[in-house]
Amino acid sequence: MTLVIDLDMNVTLDQLEDAARQRTPVELSAPVRSRVRASRDVLEKFVQDERVIYGVNTSMGGFVDHLVPVSQARQLQENLINAVATNVGAYLDDTTARTIMLSRIVSLARGNSAITPANLDKLVAVLNAGIVPCIPEKGSLGTSGDLGPLAAIALVCAGQWKARYNGQIMPGRQALSEAGVEPMELSYKDGLALINGTSGMVGLGTMALQAARRLVDRYLQVSALSVEGLAGMTKPFDPRVHGVKPHRGQRQVASRLWEGLADSHLAVNELDTEQTLAGEMGTVAKAGSLAIEDAYSIRCTPQILGPVVDVLDRIGATLQDELNSSNDNPIVLPEEAELFHNGHFHGQYVAMAMDHLNMALATVTNLANRRVDRFLDKSNSNGLPAFLCREDPGLRLGLMGGQFMTASITAETRTLTIPMSVQSLTSTADFQDIVSFGFVAARRAREVLTNAAYVVAFELLCACQAADIRGADKLSSFTRPLYERTRTIVPFLDRDETITDYVEKLAADLIAGEPVDAAVAAH
Repeated sequence: MTLVIDLDMNVTLDQLEDAARQRTPVELSAPVRSRVRASRDVLEKFVQDERVIYGVNTSMGGFVDHLVPVSQARQLQENLINAVATNVGAYLDDTTARTIMLSRIVSLARGNSAITPANLDKLVAVLNAGIVPCIPEKGSLGTSGDLGPLAAIALVCAGQWKARYNGQIMPGRQALSEAGVEPMELSYKDGLALINGTSGMVGLGTMALQAARRLVDRYLQVSALSVEGLAGMTKPFDPRVHGVKPHRGQRQVASRLWEGLADSHLAVNELDTEQTLAGEMGTVAKAGSLAIEDAYSIRCTPQILGPVVDVLDRIGATLQDELNSSNDNPIVLPEEAELFHNGHFHGQYVAMAMDHLNMALATVTNLANRRVDRFLDKSNSNGLPAFLCREDPGLRLGLMGGQFMTASITAETRTLTIPMSVQSLTSTADFQDIVSFGFVAARRAREVLTNAAYVVAFELLCACQAADIRGADKLSSFTRPLYERTRTIVPFLDRDETITDYVEKLAADLIAGEPVDAAVAAH
């Protein structure tokens, strides 16, 4: 199968992720090629007319006021990609690097960047050949786009820097040679078109968002299982009451919980609790045997996770718009036969979206952390043993230690939600005087996602332990497949043992998002 990029289509985030993961070959349609050629033709005419154009016959960044003859274009463009390739730190994984490369191809294929068509073809060829540029993860301002990350790609395409090919890290020129791809020869605007855009943060952010969507979708099922494990009441999820508060995400979460728990024999019918308490009513105030309402971490699940569901949708719309945009400077519109100096490279949209993703995932982490506490505290668990330790309590510590981990990770995660999109620092002799840090925000979202998955994984472990104590045969048809899937990874814990590997496997499974019914059927 080939992903054909055409002018009349928007590439979806699902297509972007799938193509990067599956190493799907990419092809540019004839209309795309025609428009890319037309945009370049307009630029070449402007060069012949001796118009003064940023990055063509001027220098760039802090040297914007310097004029550079077109005869030195190749040297200028090569200097550019070398000078800004200053990122440091660990290299991004192959899938993320491919996602970024494909994001840049999608943007350039809009046909407004005036890149030399042959060089766009070579960028596609590098991706299709399986060459993965080594992209250090730290150092992008996210304002003139992701200059450092994208420059690492451009350098490899020009036969420089380093790349992974056939499982080996090697010089970029060697990787191109072994793959049979000729290095790019950069002309005016080419280097700038390759690096001056938001494709780095879009690619990295897309991977984080897609995994977050899978985690949150699975978390609705985990939430239902926790309601059962904690003997929670279902009436607060009745769609009739959510009709009076018309947030789409809240209604969606409530509906899934209400329908999912309909055949549960562990979740509680509020009317039964009411009748029990009515029978205990006397002539003086006294404590009842039950509470008429559950704690917020159970009862308010739709109101807490609803905003998370809604914000993930908004983030997805932002990323898809940015992915399918021309996001560099200057822009050359062939139908207008005109060139526009602009600021489309600025990453504020993505930076703010990633900050919201961090907050959404931290909200999930907070909720999971509170439920863990309820599972382990016998005074709040509606009859479960302390620390879910049924056998030999005291001699054994049960799941007590797991809360050390979840509390630590929850606290750490909260510190990571400080917004990056407002941390602007001026640079480049005050030319780049307000920056987005979108790439940093996206990288942080990836870390927050991992943290959230760990805490949710431990909540799931607790919920399954509680279900076994109460009677797993009473679980709903909605949660039983998740319970059974979990039990293929971690057994009922009737002895104390290290749970690190269990939590790691559960967290990875949650992010992978394999449909639970299919997963269970496979075992």
